[in-house]
Amino acid sequence: MFTEPQSVTISSVAVPMARIGTSQPERLGRFVSSDGRTSLDVRQDKTAKRFRREIRLTRVVTAADPISAVNSEVSASVIFIVDEPKYGFTDADLTAMVSGFLTFLGNAGNQTKLLQGEN
Repeated sequence: MFTEPQSVTISSVAVPMARIGTSQPERLGRFVSSDGRTSLDVRQDKTAKRFRREIRLTRVVTAADPISAVNSEVSASVIFIVDEPKYGFTDADLTAMVSGFLTFLGNAGNQTKLLQGEN
């Protein structure tokens, strides 16, 4: 179980988030900032043949529509998923994959390419 509180630094500002209750506490941990505009969800799902582990960071902002100039709330999420079979990969195998993936994504050039829609 992830401890409370969790914190994510966005644009050099730490955003602390407290755990809130969920309807399925054994599969979902939900952490929300005091203003309710940032959340972190940690989910564990399993089927007959696979495990799926997900962390989702979501932010809500108020923004003006560029056409109408009407303000509305919009959200964006960053999602990290590990999808694995029930056997065949050790925790060490998956840790090495996660490390390699995060190193790749940690390259600012690769982030820019992703956010600009390159493939």
